[in-house]
Amino acid sequence: MHAILVLVTALAAARLPGQTGDLRGRYQPVADRIIAAATADSAAWSRLAELADRFGHRFSGSESLERALDWILAEMTKDGLADVRGEPVMVPRWVRGAESAELIAPARRPLPMLGLGGSIGTPAEGITAEVLVVSSFAELERRAGEARGKIVLFDVPWQGGYGPTVRYRSIGAIAAARAGAVAALLRSVTPYSVRTPHTGMTNYDSTVARIPFAAITVEDAMMLHRMQDRGERVVVRLTMGARSLPDAPSRNVVAEVRGRERPDEVVVLGGHIDSWDVGQGAMDDGGGSVAAWEAVRLLHRLGLRPRRTVRVVLWTNEENGLRGGTAYRDRHEAELGKHVLAIESDGGVFRPEGFGFTGSDSAYAVVRRVGGLLAGIGADSVSRGGGGADIGPIMQRGVPGMGLDTEGERYFWFHHTDADTVDKLDPRDMALCVATMAVMAYVVADLEEPLPR
Repeated sequence: MHAILVLVTALAAARLPGQTGDLRGRYQPVADRIIAAATADSAAWSRLAELADRFGHRFSGSESLERALDWILAEMTKDGLADVRGEPVMVPRWVRGAESAELIAPARRPLPMLGLGGSIGTPAEGITAEVLVVSSFAELERRAGEARGKIVLFDVPWQGGYGPTVRYRSIGAIAAARAGAVAALLRSVTPYSVRTPHTGMTNYDSTVARIPFAAITVEDAMMLHRMQDRGERVVVRLTMGARSLPDAPSRNVVAEVRGRERPDEVVVLGGHIDSWDVGQGAMDDGGGSVAAWEAVRLLHRLGLRPRRTVRVVLWTNEENGLRGGTAYRDRHEAELGKHVLAIESDGGVFRPEGFGFTGSDSAYAVVRRVGGLLAGIGADSVSRGGGGADIGPIMQRGVPGMGLDTEGERYFWFHHTDADTVDKLDPRDMALCVATMAVMAYVVADLEEPLPR
């Protein structure tokens, strides 16, 4: 009896989609073919360069974003992808306006700066006030009595990664206003700086006054801190023309390779096509968007039609609203039960290492085996925990999600700055990202059974 049970268990395991031997034998040749085609040229990088050079940044509500979307839709149609379309989304529109920061005392010099997204502006004449430099929220609480009528500067070093440090950008204006400050400044959220300010989204709280909030460079934040430590009176003039306008129409861009047997079942992959209003948005996230697009185009060019549909989505308004991700969820709510997997690339198309995955244990076992097909290019790691902001809304509805993991040491050097330009990305690395996403998407879409939830 024991021997029979062992045999039955072994036979059942052999029939499971994604078992190592069966999957590798069936899919390694096609995976190698995809990898070879993706890395044969620099098509993905060249397409990204054209997008970045032609349209520049693609900020939510901007003309440059909408012109870029028109171009992408036309190019996807030329590529021969199926059901190319723009799905309407209403997006917020924040306008930076003219802005500047100047050190008035103890010396006089300009301070490179970027207003933070969603910030209010200053009066036309600006705000001139003494600066109180603090290193943490806790220090601000201890010194709250000194903050009234001043500009609070959060000089917070990069601490254990993006998450712990970016809190100061997210809620710094709230904390400073609660202490009575008239404006706030932030040491840019980055581990490395060449006197380049980093922007990003900030938030307000209805229980306290809204005050202007801007980022200055790491170097200047440290300088102002040193001045304060020497007992010098630090005075800054901050001028910001920032304002919020009514929502504007935009689109998520969608295209497909239709499944040959179960076209209503979908593997979706993509990135966010919007960017901040500085630089070219090449790294964040033009690269991830184009890599996903190229992965789907590559499957079409190679004549690879999996059982299920592979859909690329270039989401709009990730940076300052996440309207694209939520609009996709709402528009496709009735279909999400047949969304097999969602893949996002939003960490820069540097050398790929694999994926982070969020889903059931049984699904994780399958995608780990699919990841093994990428061992030849060193992108076979599939770790627990992953996804992305844009696929977050559909992951909350139960869709398994994964995020592309890359060697991203340099990502936050250029993140949300004027230095986010296409030259920061390597064509070979980007081609490997295309290959990595194309293999994962194709194989999961072609398995006999969908990923278990």
